[in-house]
Amino acid sequence: MSMIECIVDLPAEHEKNVFGQFDCHIKKIEKTLHVSIVLRNDGLRIIGGEAQTQRAKSVITQLVELSKRGNEITEQNVDYALALSFEGKESAIVEMDSDILCRTVNGKPIRPKTLGQKEYIDQIREKMIVFGIGPAGTGKTYLAMAMAINAFKNNEVNRIIMTRPAIEAGENLGFLPGDLQSKVDPYLRPLYDALYEIMGAESFQKNMERGFLEVAPLAYMRGRTLDNAYIILDEAQNTTPAQMKMFLTRIGFGSKVIVTGDLTQKDLPRNATSGLDVACRVLGKVEGIAFCRLTDKDVVRHPLVQKIVQAYEVYEEAEEQKKRRKSQESGGNSHRNTDSDGRNHRS
Repeated sequence: MSMIECIVDLPAEHEKNVFGQFDCHIKKIEKTLHVSIVLRNDGLRIIGGEAQTQRAKSVITQLVELSKRGNEITEQNVDYALALSFEGKESAIVEMDSDILCRTVNGKPIRPKTLGQKEYIDQIREKMIVFGIGPAGTGKTYLAMAMAINAFKNNEVNRIIMTRPAIEAGENLGFLPGDLQSKVDPYLRPLYDALYEIMGAESFQKNMERGFLEVAPLAYMRGRTLDNAYIILDEAQNTTPAQMKMFLTRIGFGSKVIVTGDLTQKDLPRNATSGLDVACRVLGKVEGIAFCRLTDKDVVRHPLVQKIVQAYEVYEEAEEQKKRRKSQESGGNSHRNTDSDGRNHRS
């Protein structure tokens, strides 16, 4: 294989950001694409096979552009740029960087970080009801919250309503102390955390007191009609079919609904049917409703989370195949026994 060399212009003020701590970003690019990268006075020299060198050049160019826009280059940025480079889509990283949904109370911009998240955001903008389905760490709830707060600040809706089923995650917590609100608050803590970060504690308290923000367990939704509201149902995999139907039929005029859930993390009793499963089958072709399915590629937490999700997917698929084989073998043995009984009976 012939080796070639190309040069990427890397301004000195962006060297530290693009290289990463202890050159970890550049080392990852070298290892993944099998190239050598050396910093010289005239720029960043990339040496390797033609395809690999051009791919590395494109990835680094995108990272430099991100840095110029004021972003801190993270391991997630590098991993995703490398993954997209094999699809020829690495330029999408810079395009997504321009799509700022809103800013946190500290001024940090919130934007989609993966193509799956970008599709999720676009569907929320276009559809009345959106189901965001995917593994942990894909930003389903956080992005939904950002869109809701942005719509509220722009006076597109009068209030934000956030709800989730009050189901324990595989543990029996017993009888919690305090009044009713104190008992349900632990289940709703992830929603509070996102609100505090994006809106700020003071603004959150003020809007809660005025009734513009409501965080409540799903059971509180029965019998209500929700007009001119941004409604988020979180952890929807833990709803029953009846609860899901009840929730979706609360929607009034001028409202937007986002339903988030992870079908691999159900806390329902064994053999209970998830309302999210049923909704996917029943509403898949209904106009005005979108289903956005995020994958492990859209995980934006620590890179190890992505590996954990992938490992569990492989394990669960292998277990499912074992169950199918056992079921087939059991069915075959039952059929042979019946035939044998039949022959004995006729004789």
